[in-house]
Amino acid sequence: MAEEVILLDFWPSPFGMRARIALREKGVEFDMREEDLGNKSPLLLKMNPVHKQIPVLIHNGKPVCESLIMVQYIDETRGRESPLLPSDPLRAFWADYVDNMMYSVGRSVWQSTWEAQEAAKKEYIKCLKVLEGELGDKAYFDGERFGYVDVSLIPFYTWFYALETLANFSIMEECPKVVAWAKRCMQRESVAKSLPNQYKLYEFVLVLKKTLQAQ
Repeated sequence: MAEEVILLDFWPSPFGMRARIALREKGVEFDMREEDLGNKSPLLLKMNPVHKQIPVLIHNGKPVCESLIMVQYIDETRGRESPLLPSDPLRAFWADYVDNMMYSVGRSVWQSTWEAQEAAKKEYIKCLKVLEGELGDKAYFDGERFGYVDVSLIPFYTWFYALETLANFSIMEECPKVVAWAKRCMQRESVAKSLPNQYKLYEFVLVLKKTLQAQ
């Protein structure tokens, strides 16, 4: 991958975190540009004119959108040594499962109240238990190798504290293997540098929740 690599991002985004992790895993230097989502930059609007969303990876002027596609692109263009993509194509199903379930259900947990929050919390735990079952006793989802599913899921770990605090439950009690896996991932420099502090993210969620309630 050539040197001109720009990532248009917003620090709390788990999808942006995926791109950051993949880039750092592959040793790619990149220019991370923080977006103001209330006043999106002309570059973002130009590079993602349809959805106008972050993250956007720009490689030599060419935009790559959608976080899982970014991870695949980074892996393929950087060479196949220490690949992130799974050797078993069926593993990609789990990355898709994370993409379709974790964000939307997690959002329902922190946005909802009372009965709706209880239902969302149960659904979130259910999703984690499904993933925990797939993880089993392996170090990572692809065995001993940190890979695609790990990159897809680990950004949501930084949201755990906010969800637990706002919905009054313990992910450690419900899914201890997932938490142990997450702590293992956090020992990797690529992950530790890419995930924001969970308490800072909790403060962000409180402000966002208050803003949404006032609308």
